[in-house]
Amino acid sequence: MVSYVELMGFGPKGWGLLLLQAALMTVAVSCVAFALGSLIGSLIAWARIEGNRALNIAADAYTTVLRGIPDLLVIYLLYFGGSTALTALAHALGAKGFVGVDAFAAGAIAVGIISGAYQSEIYRGAFGAIASGELEAARAVGMPRWLMFRRIIVPQALRFAIPGLGNVWQLALKESALISVVGLTEILRQAQVGAGSTRQPFAFFITAALLYLMLSAISGWGFRRAESLGMRGVRRS
Repeated sequence: MVSYVELMGFGPKGWGLLLLQAALMTVAVSCVAFALGSLIGSLIAWARIEGNRALNIAADAYTTVLRGIPDLLVIYLLYFGGSTALTALAHALGAKGFVGVDAFAAGAIAVGIISGAYQSEIYRGAFGAIASGELEAARAVGMPRWLMFRRIIVPQALRFAIPGLGNVWQLALKESALISVVGLTEILRQAQVGAGSTRQPFAFFITAALLYLMLSAISGWGFRRAESLGMRGVRRS
């Protein structure tokens, strides 16, 4: 039996390079999903804050649905539903055969949609934490809404949102493992392949756990650093 060090190394029998590539894929899909979630979350938070009843109901329905159904089901619906829609469109245009959604795109969009539901609540709470006097002062001097948004709301809201966004990032990082069900070769998928090929599942799954813990620790340090920098000059009670 191959030793653990040799199995996880970069030699002829090692899976180290493949696991490293899978880790990079995990980071890539998590980053794309988190960025998409930030965009969606910002729009949903704006809809909740704006005061328009229709927008408020739509935003509330979005967050309720996405936080109420299993994340794996969202991935399945997007992957298989998207593939069905693309195939139907291709047939309508005269093509034949099955047209599938790219696993990376499906996974990133699905996790991004889920992440957006959580990020919207963080941004809404961060906006509520901004001192009302600052907004009133900006309106009193006639500051345009876009300028007030850029100079006051965004910097202040991001400052308060960083801790919550760190938690959502960790969630997106772990949810990336679910994308293995649609064939994306990230950490968990590569560990499953290695375990099946070598019949040493414990070695691969414990290595996958260590890789996730390493990514979580590094990103956790990064968000704590960002929070520390963002709160410079702010008096804490």
